Amino acid sequence: MMGVQGEVAAGFEPVLAPLIIGLPLAGAVVLLIFGKRIGRLSGVLACGTIGLAAVAGLLNFIALLGAPEESRSTTQHLFDFISVGRFQTGVDLLLDPLSLVMVMVVTGVGTLIHVYSIGYMHGDPRYPRFFAYLNLFASFMLLLVLADNLLLLYVGWEGVGLCSYLLIGFWFDRPSAAAAAKKAFLVNRIGDFAFLIGMFVLFGAIGSLTIGQINEAAGALSAGVATTAALLLFAGATGKSAQIPLYVWLPDAMEGPTPVSALIHAATMVTAGVYMVARFSPVFEASGGTALTVVGVIGAATALWAALMACTEYDIKRVLAYSTISQLGYMFLALGVGAYSIAVFHLVTHAFFKGLLFLGAGAVMHALDGNTDMRHMGGLRRPMPIVGYTFMAGWLAITGVIPFAGFWSKDAILAAAWVEGNYVLWGVGVFTTLLTAFYMSRLYLRVFEGPLRTPEGTHAHDAPLTMAIALVPLGVLSVAGGVINLPGLLTLEHFLEPVVGESLAPEGALAFILSGIALVVAVAGIMLARSIYMASGAEARRARFVRPMAPLVNGARHKFYVDEIYGRLIVLPGKRFALFCADVLDRRGIDGIVNGTATLIGRTSQGLRHIQTGYVRNYAATFLLGVVAVFSFLILRVVAG
Repeated sequence: MMGVQGEVAAGFEPVLAPLIIGLPLAGAVVLLIFGKRIGRLSGVLACGTIGLAAVAGLLNFIALLGAPEESRSTTQHLFDFISVGRFQTGVDLLLDPLSLVMVMVVTGVGTLIHVYSIGYMHGDPRYPRFFAYLNLFASFMLLLVLADNLLLLYVGWEGVGLCSYLLIGFWFDRPSAAAAAKKAFLVNRIGDFAFLIGMFVLFGAIGSLTIGQINEAAGALSAGVATTAALLLFAGATGKSAQIPLYVWLPDAMEGPTPVSALIHAATMVTAGVYMVARFSPVFEASGGTALTVVGVIGAATALWAALMACTEYDIKRVLAYSTISQLGYMFLALGVGAYSIAVFHLVTHAFFKGLLFLGAGAVMHALDGNTDMRHMGGLRRPMPIVGYTFMAGWLAITGVIPFAGFWSKDAILAAAWVEGNYVLWGVGVFTTLLTAFYMSRLYLRVFEGPLRTPEGTHAHDAPLTMAIALVPLGVLSVAGGVINLPGLLTLEHFLEPVVGESLAPEGALAFILSGIALVVAVAGIMLARSIYMASGAEARRARFVRPMAPLVNGARHKFYVDEIYGRLIVLPGKRFALFCADVLDRRGIDGIVNGTATLIGRTSQGLRHIQTGYVRNYAATFLLGVVAVFSFLILRVVAG
């Protein structure tokens, strides 16, 4: 990769840009081939490659900041990919503010997750292979965000899907993990197929797969074509980013090792859909508002739907999984109202606090022999201070308490919805804020506060050094990460404007009123959780609180029976159709024709073989009969003529 000659367009000079993808990819290849020989050093190698990729990303980020605002975009050509007739596409890297922000998130948070994994996966018999998959996952995500054309983006898109399958089912000897991996793979195939058709629609209408050319030509598309293409692309995003109706795979993905959950939820796969919609915002806008309305409504509905299920879940990792679905819904809500830079801002802060929360949950599991049921836990902050206090930072960040990172990004989303006049979406977002504060406070209070309680036979202990090294920086970022978008010389929104445009924001007293409402609602959710889980008489109060909502609570605990509905309406008919094809069409139809033909020929041959007797007199008689038949035919023909 070092020897590649880049063709650089006007703008800043890339600094070792191919290494951003090449280093983790090389690490994955080395570990897949020589992992057993490298042994325990596999983790160090994997951390080193993703860490150096982060350094390369940082160097390019700094170089970008030094360039004039109008020149902060460049394409680097590495080599030709496909050349057929007039269709040509190459492996080209697009480096601009949006792609480099994503690179910093993927490599930065990804490096911390890699370091954490050294301690978490210690003793696993497939330790080298795990780190190979992590490196491969990061490299495909980096390819996705740096791709300059849709075809290369799709390679990365499918690559992260492959790696999610490998990592969710990493402990494939567990039936639940194998089933979860297959479920994730199959559900994503639905969205990916729609995404592929969307690519074809854009190529047919524009004649190019290059991102820049697509966005430039989007304004000339008819509303129908633009709407069709945008909705097909968004269908792919509903799979990758777990939105209604394709969200069902993500909660089951918790069967993989916890670092995998953190990587999927915080830095890689599920953010791909948000990035894609922001990247192709001109296509969505060309639909005349239809596509963006669908994006916003689906996002808001998903945020609320997942939050309701999180309120009744007892598995700490599944609570966080539903939380991720809900927070991604917030991001799509922002995209739907045209606040693209704010959606990316929440993507960044979410990477900080959700990575922290998942790694904190993993530290709890590590200390309690894999137990994830919060009903068996309590008071863990005292024996686990590093985990407890860093988890507290993540909890306050996701609930939206000032000055933690989540407050600034979530408040900006709700404010943008109000300013754009989408009051219904704003109301749904505010109510979801209440639910988020409630279920995350429920998780934190039950696990870390109150009297000490652990599963029988376990002894709580704090996170080992390699895990703490990852938790502390993410804790700091969860507290102070919002500063990247505070008014000043350089804010994230202003930095992204050349790519995604400007997002509207409230002014004057309205800004403080909207922020105050969001903060009051978040505090109310925290106090409600404390009242029914920690305060004196909490158990009786909780029973009175739940009683009138029993049908809703019971439905949420059963995931509103969506899996069962999909099973009855889609999976079961699909299985029956497959059995029909296998038993009737294949075995009786296709096999019947083939086997019947063979049987007919065999029986015919069996009958004809009796002619071959070996006696000369039989052959002479047959010859005589043939001569008589031929001459008889000729005589009859002459007479008739």
